[in-house]
Amino acid sequence: MAKIVTQEQQEQRMESCVVVELITGFSIVTVAVAVLALLLATVVDAQDKYSLKSPSGIAFSDFRGYEDWAMVSSARTDEVLKVILANPTMIAAYKAGAPGNGQLFPDGSMIVKVQWKPKKSTEAPFVVDVPDVFTQAFVMEKDSKRFPKTGGWGYAVFNYDAPSGKFTADSKSLSDCGNTCHTAVKSKDYIFHPYEMR
Repeated sequence: MAKIVTQEQQEQRMESCVVVELITGFSIVTVAVAVLALLLATVVDAQDKYSLKSPSGIAFSDFRGYEDWAMVSSARTDEVLKVILANPTMIAAYKAGAPGNGQLFPDGSMIVKVQWKPKKSTEAPFVVDVPDVFTQAFVMEKDSKRFPKTGGWGYAVFNYDAPSGKFTADSKSLSDCGNTCHTAVKSKDYIFHPYEMR
C-alpha cells in the first residue's frame, strides 16, 4: 500500500513539474511577445516622420539624420529661433567657397532650418532667449532635374506638434513655397546664410 501511495505522489509531483514548466514557458513566451511588440511600436513610431511627403513629393526621409548634420548658421525673428543645418555635400561646397566663388551648390545639397518658439532663460544670470517648443523643420534640397523652375531647389515644411510628438507635412507647402522668398538671394544660389566662422 505504501508503495502505491509513493508512486501516486511521484506521479503527482511529475504532473506538477510539467504544469510549472508549461506555465513558466508560457510566461517567457508572453513576456517575449510583449517586449517584441513594444520594440516594434517604438520602431514604427520612430520611423513615422520619415514616412511623410510634402504635397509636392519631397520626402522627409531624404533628410534622414539631419539631427546630426553640421550647423551652417543661426537666425532669430520675433517669433522663431532657427538653426540652419546642412548635409555633408553642402558643407563641402560651402568649405570650397560656394556660393561666393561663383560656383553653385551641387545637386544633392540639402539644408534644414530647425525652428523653435523662444523663451527667456530662467537659469542664465543675464537676459537670453533659448529654444522652448520645437515647431517645424523647413527643408530645401537641390535637384536641378526635379526643380528646374526654382533654380534647382525644392522646398517643404514639416510641422511638429509638441503635444502629440508627431510631425506632419504642411499641406500648404508646395515645392516652390520658399522660392518666392529665396529669389532675393538668387545671386547666392538662393541661400541666405553663409557658412559662419567658428
